Amino acid sequence: EGKLKYRIEEIEVSKLPRPDTKIMMNFGIPDGAFIQSQIPNDGVGLAREEFIINSYIGIHPMALIEYAELKKAARTDEKLAKVIEEIDKRSASYEDKREFFIDTLAMGIAKIAAGFYPNEVIVRFSDFRTNEYANLVGGYRYEPEERNPMIGWRGASRYYDAKFKPAFGLECQAIKKVRDVMGLTNVKVMVPFCRTPEEGRKVIKAMAEFGLEQGENELEVYVMCEIPSNVILAEEFASVFDGFSIGSNDLTQLTLGLDRDSELVAHIFDERNEAVKRLVKQVIDIAHRHKPRRKVGICGQAPSDFPEFADYLVECGIDSISLNPDVILSTRLNIAAVEDRIKSRSKRKGT
Repeated sequence: EGKLKYRIEEIEVSKLPRPDTKIMMNFGIPDGAFIQSQIPNDGVGLAREEFIINSYIGIHPMALIEYAELKKAARTDEKLAKVIEEIDKRSASYEDKREFFIDTLAMGIAKIAAGFYPNEVIVRFSDFRTNEYANLVGGYRYEPEERNPMIGWRGASRYYDAKFKPAFGLECQAIKKVRDVMGLTNVKVMVPFCRTPEEGRKVIKAMAEFGLEQGENELEVYVMCEIPSNVILAEEFASVFDGFSIGSNDLTQLTLGLDRDSELVAHIFDERNEAVKRLVKQVIDIAHRHKPRRKVGICGQAPSDFPEFADYLVECGIDSISLNPDVILSTRLNIAAVEDRIKSRSKRKGT
């Protein structure tokens, strides 16, 4: 009584098939990198900066950049005085508070990159929404209130905006430190929520201003494919970026015109919807036809939740699938079987 039924499945790692499709990992908290990397994988398809910023920094980057001014103002502002007290507590060993952000973010990224080295680790620049940034220490001073932050001031649109650009500079300096100082050149970067090719060019330019040059030391810059415009203008985006990573959650939400956080319409949300699947196939086809050929991966939740969706991606010729660690092995076996079926079918057609 009280005991739960369970079963144990043992898989001999040395006998695992290695599919042509890269099986990568979604990753957040750096501390588990060296353990999780023991799971057979082809690298990290999505390393989220937000986890590092939330867990190890916790302070709005602009509050660190403007620390000296805020400290003066705090003499007559009780709320701000508490912000300064918290900043001092978290960054006690740093006179220059900007260095606290750069070093802490760099160390977090470096742990992940070292754990999975030499496989590539794709680090997505911060993708907090305004309400999430506002929850960081001092964030209330810098973030507007938006009715729908999900489609508001987030991702690429922040990076070149004068109100946030200095903060983006700290992220770029952290990446540069990981690659150029620590030598972890397996780190690539990814730009989220980029609405237009012109916006992409502005981000690439801003990166260069902070010393992070696309192509320098083989630095590749990917773009999240999570807005219908990323698919409709895929040819133009492919001329700006080195590859695409499909974010199936936002792509589904924006294709079907629904708020996935709303209980009233949540039942309609389904990455397997035919409209979403057609967009996925379309961007893969366009990216692969582009000269030079662009890689396409996926880092959304769908392949983890729905094995049949992973099958569809392989049929479409996707280059990589990035998954949650708990489904890496089962998906790898499934993908290998799908590829075998495709190869057998091709042989039969050829005879």
